[in-house]
Amino acid sequence: MDRLFVAAELPRGIRESLGSVQDVLKNSNARLTHVDPAIIHITLKFIGDTPPEMTAAIAKSLGSIHAAPFPVRVLGISGNNPRRPRVIWAGIRDGGRCGLLHAAVEDLLSPHGVPREDRPFVPHATVARVREYHPDLAGILRSLADRDFGEGTIDRVVLKKSTLTPRGPVYQDIAEVPLAEDSA
Repeated sequence: MDRLFVAAELPRGIRESLGSVQDVLKNSNARLTHVDPAIIHITLKFIGDTPPEMTAAIAKSLGSIHAAPFPVRVLGISGNNPRRPRVIWAGIRDGGRCGLLHAAVEDLLSPHGVPREDRPFVPHATVARVREYHPDLAGILRSLADRDFGEGTIDRVVLKKSTLTPRGPVYQDIAEVPLAEDSA
């Protein structure tokens, strides 16, 4: 089985800037697992375990995405739950474009039996996972709430295979779909 997800890649400069926040997070007594800045991305759709023969069909379907490149600003660090976060992430400001891309991916994958997400889509870039919460984390997150990590362009969607290892996930790009102005 291939463990798959669809991602929007962030520019390298933004990923590097997000990596700098991990030094600040290390001041917390919470036990955190930091995401390697080189692989920080926006997850558009987690697919999960997929038979290898279905992987090629999914990749082919994603090739028919019709979306133009769009700007994003990465702004602020927060958590998925203000009281006891399990995930620490950077916010994405994009005028709703990641949401539209997410909906397009859902539409393309649904015919392959990939269930639609039942939770609202919130675009974000995960920088750490909370393994053990400590109350001092809340103050550190408040100090990072307004930090600006820059602006860039989302110009492609990537189907990725994730292999979990003791040192963290290893990602392999299966298919890359450049975003382009619709010629129709």
